[in-house]
This record gives sequence, structure tokens and C-alpha cells, in this order.
Amino acid sequence: MLRLHTKQLRLLIAIEESGSLLGAADKVGLTQPGASKALKELEDTLSIELFGRTNRGLIPTEAGKCALRFARLIQADINNLRFELNAITSGAGGRLAIGVIMGAVPLLTNAISELLKQQPRLSIEIIEDTSETLLGLVERGRLDAALCRSSVSRNTEHYESILIKDESLAVIANIEHPLINEKTINLLDLQNSRWIVYRAYMPMRRLLEREFQEAHLIFPLHLIETTSVLTTISLLSQNTDLVALVSDDVANYFCSHGLVGTLPLLFHSQSEPYELVLRKNAPRSPALGLLIDVLLKH
Repeated sequence: MLRLHTKQLRLLIAIEESGSLLGAADKVGLTQPGASKALKELEDTLSIELFGRTNRGLIPTEAGKCALRFARLIQADINNLRFELNAITSGAGGRLAIGVIMGAVPLLTNAISELLKQQPRLSIEIIEDTSETLLGLVERGRLDAALCRSSVSRNTEHYESILIKDESLAVIANIEHPLINEKTINLLDLQNSRWIVYRAYMPMRRLLEREFQEAHLIFPLHLIETTSVLTTISLLSQNTDLVALVSDDVANYFCSHGLVGTLPLLFHSQSEPYELVLRKNAPRSPALGLLIDVLLKH
């Protein structure tokens, strides 16, 4: 392993991205013969074939996929080292890259607002997406951590999870929705509504499907699927016949600003809690440690 070079790892990633040795060579500043030699040396060092040669280009073998995952982690760690060293020399407060699912956005933004009071020179990148996508970014070292749910992954052994908060859900709608002023409603009242939901297999979507099934109702057709808070609120503000399933935190935030209203529907199922998910055995920066402390206090 001591014979491995960073340029070989960069070449490995470039081959996967471009699908050809010629394209990869251009990316890492090698000639095609030089890239071919570097790949052969890497495969000889690891004593295994990393790419299959096909008429569609170079395709990673199972060993190649494993090597690629670690190459990306090494590259991410080197990039983080460079950034943190630059932050130290410039007197800045470091950097955090955090992922978040839609329902946990208010929770994360409250925590970050508090964190910035402690570390005003901290640089932060926030990526909002589904748990599935965010977990992939955590595994590749692209994110330091993600506020999401690890249950959607088949590779839970790659992660470390910290339980942050139980989630409760609400149904929101336009403030002029016909049922907005009712004291109580049930799912039958909303069966023919147009729903804005997460895509299939996501925990919040599964909960809604389970509620309809237990009520012996057909799950609504013609759904609008999105992971975006802004898209959800924008659609609700323009349509009085739409309803959306969101977390209580999201509902409370937008209701407090008069943008939407909450429909009086109670759920029987329990939603999955939020977790802060980290790559297993990855080092924690001081900034990430502070964020964890802040989140656990909320």
C-alpha cells in the first residue's frame, strides 16, 4: 500500500467519470500511454483487476468499485486538510459541509444560527436532498454529516448515527383551502385531493401510504413529488386544492409567516426520528463537534 500515489487515485476516479482512459488521462494531466501504465501499476500493486475492458469503455469491477469508494474518501480528506490548514493560517473558523432532508431544515438552520454566534468565521455548505442521496454523499466524504435517516440505506455499517429528535408530521394547505377552518378531518376528506409528497420508498411517503392502507382507502393518484420546501410552499400558495405532508417544524415555520395553514388531521403512525449520520470512524472536526453539541441541546 505504501507504493500507492495520489495521482493513481485521481486517475482511478477520472476513469470512472469519463469511462475511457483517454478522457481520464486529459483530466489528470497524463498521456494515454502514461495513464495506461499508471493503471497497470495500480492494479499490480493491489493484485486485482479494477476495470473490465468492454466496447462501452472501462467498467469498474466489484474490486474497482471498492477501490473507488476509498479513493474518493482519501481525496475528500486531502481536500478537507487543505481547507482547514488554509483556515488556520488565515484565522478563519474552518468549514462544515452538512446535508439535510426537507423536514429537518428548520431544526438545522436554528442550530447553525446558534453555532455561528460561537464561530462567526465558520464557512458552511448546506445540501438539501433525500436521505438516500445524502447518505451517498456522506459515504464518499462529500459531506461531513447529514441530518436525515439511515434506515433507507442497505449499507448501514458504513455509518455512525446520533439520534437527534423525534419527528411529528402535519398536513398543510393554502390558507383558503375549503377544510382549513374545520375542527377535525380524516383521510377520507382528503382522498380526492392532489397531494405533494416525497417520492416512493422515502420514510415520510411510506407513512402516508400506510395511513391510507390502514384506513382502507385507495392511495391518491396524480401525485406531485418533490424534495424542495420552496417548491412545496410555492405550489400551495397558488393552488387551493393541493395538500402536502411535511414535518411539524416546517409547518410551524411557514404557518407563522401566514404562507400556509395546517389541516386538522391526526396520524396514527409514528414517524422515524431524525439522525445526524456520519461516516463511520471518520475524524470529527472541532466545528462538527460543536454542531453536534448544539443539535443535542434542541
